[in-house]
This record gives sequence, C-alpha cells and structure tokens, in this order.
Amino acid sequence: MIAEVTASRPCAPLVFGPNAIVCVCNATYCDTLNPLSLPPFGTFVKYVSSRAGERLERSEGEFRTTPSGSGLLYTYNPFVQYQHIKGFGGSHTDAAAINIMRLSPAAQDHLIRSYFSEEGIEYNLLRLPMACSDFSTHAYTYGDKCLDDYELKCFSLAQEDTELRIPLLHRFMAFSKRPLSLIASPWTAPAWLRTSNQVMGKGRLKGEPGNIYHKTWARYFVRFLDEYTRYNITFWAVTAQNEPSSSVYIPMKNFPTTEFTPEEQRDFIIKDLGPALASSSHKNVLLIIHDDQRINLPKWANVVIGNSSAAKYVSGIGIHWYLDSVTLPGLTLDATYLLYPDFFLLYTESCNGFRIWEPKVDLGSWDRGVRYSRSILTNLNSFVVGWIDWNLALDMEGGPNFVENHVDSPIIVNSLRDEFYKQPMFYHLAHFSKFIPEGSIRVALTCNCAVTSCQLHSAGFLRPDGIAVVVVLNDCFWDVEFSIADDKVGYIEDVARANSIQTYLWERCP
Repeated sequence: MIAEVTASRPCAPLVFGPNAIVCVCNATYCDTLNPLSLPPFGTFVKYVSSRAGERLERSEGEFRTTPSGSGLLYTYNPFVQYQHIKGFGGSHTDAAAINIMRLSPAAQDHLIRSYFSEEGIEYNLLRLPMACSDFSTHAYTYGDKCLDDYELKCFSLAQEDTELRIPLLHRFMAFSKRPLSLIASPWTAPAWLRTSNQVMGKGRLKGEPGNIYHKTWARYFVRFLDEYTRYNITFWAVTAQNEPSSSVYIPMKNFPTTEFTPEEQRDFIIKDLGPALASSSHKNVLLIIHDDQRINLPKWANVVIGNSSAAKYVSGIGIHWYLDSVTLPGLTLDATYLLYPDFFLLYTESCNGFRIWEPKVDLGSWDRGVRYSRSILTNLNSFVVGWIDWNLALDMEGGPNFVENHVDSPIIVNSLRDEFYKQPMFYHLAHFSKFIPEGSIRVALTCNCAVTSCQLHSAGFLRPDGIAVVVVLNDCFWDVEFSIADDKVGYIEDVARANSIQTYLWERCP
C-alpha cells in the first residue's frame, strides 16, 4: 500500500507550563497529517507522541529476522480474533457547535479537517444530544410549544439544530472520506410528559410504560429521526436515554435528565420505543441501552436484554467512563460480554475535568491525554468496540454550559484570537481513530512480561485492508525496551520512551 502524499505540516507549539504543550491553529495555519502510506514488506511505520512535545511524528524501521532477547516481547497473532471495531469519535453538542461557529470560516475549516479529513484524525463516530444537554445555553426540547401534544403536531427542531448543528454536520460529512455513523441521545423530555412538569432538572415520565406519556415519548424519537432525514441526515443508532441513573451520581439540581430504572427501561422498550422504531421508516436504526456508568453492569444488561422481549429490539450497550476508577473492567465489561456476546459494548461519553476538585480546562495537560489512551486500551481489551469523546470543542472556560458543569475538551477555542488549541487528548485519540478504521478486528497480542513496576499498555488489531496495527502506551517515567514478533515478517525492536504513545503499522503480505 504505497500512496503519493503531500508534505504534512508540523505542530505550531504553545507552552503553558513544564511539558504542557498545545498545537495552535488559526485561519492561516494548522498542523496536518498525510494519508496513511506504508513502505514495502519487511518494514514498518511508527507514529509517536510524547510529553516532550512530539505529536504523531512519523518514522520508518525494518523488521529483524531474530530477536536480540532484551526487553519485553509481545507476540502478534492475527489468528486469534476478538471483537470488530466500530470506531472512534466525539460529540456534536450545542456548545461544540457554538464554539466552532465563533471562529472565522477559514479557522472553522481547519478545525473540521482536523477531526474528519484524511489530513486529520478521521473520526467516524459522532454523538448528538436529542435537543438540549447540559452543554447548551438553556434547557429546551422539541415539544415545548404546546401542552399535552400527544400527536406531536407542534414538534419542531430548535434553532440550535437548523442554524448550527445541521449545517456543521453537512460540512463534517463533506470533509470526511470515511462514512460517519451518528448516534442520538435524549437528555430530557418535554415538561408536560414529566413528573416534575419542568424541562430542567430531574424527573421521570408520568405513569408507567405503555401509557400515553411513554408512547408519546417513543413517537418523539421517530419524529426526531424524521426531521433530520428532511435534511438528508440519517442515524446509525439511538440510545434509550442519556444517564438514566444520573440522579444517583449527579448532585446538580438543574441537570437535565429523565430517570429510568433498568426495569422501567426494559418495559419502555418492550411496550413503546421498540415497537415505535420497528414500525417506522427508521427500523434499521440500532437501539442502544444503558448509556451510563459501567458500575451498573452486568445488572442493567441482565434486566433489559436478559428479557427476550426487550432483547429483540436492542443491538448494544452504551457506557460512560466517569466511575471507571471505582469499577473493574473484568467484573463489568468482560462479564457483560461473556453473558451477551451478541450485543456490542460502546463507550459513548468520556471527558476530563469533571471532578469538582480539578481544573475544568487544563491546557496542554499530557496526563489528561494519558487518561484517554489508557481508558481506550483497557476497554478495547475488554471487548468494547469503540470510544466516543464528549464535546468536540469548548471555550477557554470549558463551556458554554447552562448548569455550570464545565469540563475539558481535546480542542479548546479561543475566539478572541480566532484560534484553537489541539490538546494532548486530541493526539492520544488520534493514535486510535486515524489508524484503526471501522471493520478492524482486535487480535491477540500476548506478552512474556513478568510483573514489573512499569507494564506497557498495548493492544493489537488487523485492519480490513490486511495491515497490522499495534498501539503501545508507556505512562511511566523511564524508557522501556520491547519487541513485537510477527511470525510472517519478523521482529520490531524498539524503545517506548518515557511518557509516550506509539502506533505501529506494517504489511503482513509481500
């Protein structure tokens, strides 16, 4: 696979502290990547990013015929295969759209190219809130104009959709060579459907699944999909509810959410949402349950897809990362996969800066990038098929957000200077999204490692085009020697430098 490419452009660094580096983009300049090209059989390509300031720097090397015997040895085995990869991406919130549109048109194009084009990191997953999320400037739904509108005659998309998110979506698609798979998630229902009679804050749907309120809410999903179809935008999947158990974990009074127990979600799917989607023109749109913290697994899955009447409507399980530090992947992800291997596991929301004691935006933080790549590697090795970041872009305070729930983002927009900053999180994500396209398969990558004080994090993949991929993260403060063995090609011998991440790619057939 050899391709003619133009010269890529390097990072324009801006330093915010010791090893705290962002890459600056504006209307006239932005760093870029070349489309992937590989040298001949018997050689490999490496992309490396590091705390010291490297950002996806490309180099080539040759396989050895025999190993030197020093360092860790990883064995790549494409004949032992696990889950197919769906992909990687971010979330197209109101806040993200507002920040992108605050830039000049030329700077906007650079930001969009950075995420979606061949000269960028080639996201293929995109999550959209269905109406408002906390990352909006106000609480709203698509059914606020009329009370008790059970036929949804007054249903209409918001200005945020028609003037911001939809026009940007068309531009994302125009820049992307990879098909974009869109996922929609609701935060809150119209006030007249909710026990609180308010759009803002916590509340449940009135009554029980199967009643007029739940059936109207199910039709609301279909109407949302109908309206986006009018703009030539179709969705790959919807989730039944964003963080349905958030009342347990989120203390904010005005956080917009509709609460469900797993039993309520099961019955809502059986009686209302499942049949509504199945009988509509969107019957091929997949339904994802849970969309919440993995601490709820496998119980949530047992209740919902352990029921065959609900399971027939469901394709996957959405997961958020916010409580991962208090739960083990083996007891949650692996256990759920082993119980329900026909239902995919997908991380649908993750971000840094959400803890109350942390800075919301921490420009140039390498450690926040490491949290991303460590999470991705850990979860991919526990049968997760993809990983979606939260907001595509936020402002210098980590907003806007109408409940002051500010957080960090891989891209921070400084609209006063008409520039944006690519953070280390952006490049950590790139080590996966750029090089592991949809349809890749995770394969066995075994290590002869004894228990050491610095264990590399790693995973192996086989792309649809037959190219081998290995990602290696060294989150320790010293260099680690290691080798990768492929019995078809030979041995890669390298050093994972302290505080670095690298992606290796090579042809397996001459």
